[in-house]
Amino acid sequence: MRRFLELLAAASLSAALAGGALAQSVNSVPAGGASTTTPPAKVAPEDLPPGATPGAGPGGIQGQNIFEVKPEVKRDASSEPGYLDQTNGQRNRVQPGNNAPMWRGVQRGMEGYSSLPKSEAPEAGVLIQAPVAYPGTRYVTAGEAWREVRNRWLIPYGGALLVIALLALAIFYFVKGPLGHEIGDGPRRIERFTPFERAAHWANAIAFVCLGISGIVMAFGKFFLLPVIGQTLFGYLTYLLKNLHNFAGPLFAVSLVIIFLTFVRDNLPQKGDLRWLLHFGGMLSGKELPSHRFNAGEKVVFWGGVLLLGAIVVASGLVMDKLIPGLVYERRTMQLAHMVHNVSTVLMLVMFFGHIYIGTIGMRGAYTAMRRGTVDDAWAREHHAYWYEDIQAGRVPAQRSKPLIAADGPADNVRPA
Repeated sequence: MRRFLELLAAASLSAALAGGALAQSVNSVPAGGASTTTPPAKVAPEDLPPGATPGAGPGGIQGQNIFEVKPEVKRDASSEPGYLDQTNGQRNRVQPGNNAPMWRGVQRGMEGYSSLPKSEAPEAGVLIQAPVAYPGTRYVTAGEAWREVRNRWLIPYGGALLVIALLALAIFYFVKGPLGHEIGDGPRRIERFTPFERAAHWANAIAFVCLGISGIVMAFGKFFLLPVIGQTLFGYLTYLLKNLHNFAGPLFAVSLVIIFLTFVRDNLPQKGDLRWLLHFGGMLSGKELPSHRFNAGEKVVFWGGVLLLGAIVVASGLVMDKLIPGLVYERRTMQLAHMVHNVSTVLMLVMFFGHIYIGTIGMRGAYTAMRRGTVDDAWAREHHAYWYEDIQAGRVPAQRSKPLIAADGPADNVRPA
């Protein structure tokens, strides 16, 4: 009975709820089926809260047909006038984090701030040198242009010129052999070089050999020496030779001045020099042409090699060693000095290769004359006929230095004609 009463109460409650819902729906729809729903009131834009969008739903979300949405076109910062001329600060306002203007200026050689004094570091504020075009290079930064000159021109063509010169001398030696006759051991001797002249010559020669060998190894050694001795030994060797080069350079400069002052008088142009040059001294024909104390070939070496090229080599070397006071040592200055030094030293080496060849194996008696200082009548007549005639005529003394005990005999053996 109790169970029946609970079911009856539940059914009555459900019927009451359903009747209330039906009555509410009938009251909301008038006769004729027309809707009487009141439309929402429109809100004026000035009545919207700050930041709200007109027509937006809750949370500021605005609906829109996806097919009617047009992409938003943003203007590229590079289209602004004066974009490439902007400073780093101006670029940062339109493109935060873009510091291209700074690096563009750096590549153009623009100087920035440096706390180092100009006297100690004149280019401390310049990270990259300004573009330049050296002969045979592109218009690139000065450092790259110097590298192109060195690697494309100086090293390959300079090395080729040295090899060609050595091959030419070797061919000439095997074809013609040594020239002339050895110095005899006759009782009469003629002094060709005084002790002071020989000392000056050998000091200059030793310095030149040290500079030549060290320079060739530093410039060309990685092509012919590095594969043979290995990287470690080559590194120590080039470090040693670089320091030797720097110390021998000033000695060479001083000895070069002494050589010039000592021999300048006998290297002035004289009769027969032009004819000697035109016939190459007669070395090709086998009949040597007469000459004075120094023939025209030796005079060319003196004026072209000792004076002209020697002055250029010494000046450029002193610049690279930073031994000229008052000079501002910038990278461009050092690069130009290096290129000039390289060209002039290669030409000087080629010229002195010929001088060394004649003075050692190319002419009999030449090395003995410089080592002992004296020659005999036959040698002087054969190689320097005009000089021998001047000695015979008394215009030039046969003994110019104070008589000393000579290495090859008593001093009284050295006497004038």
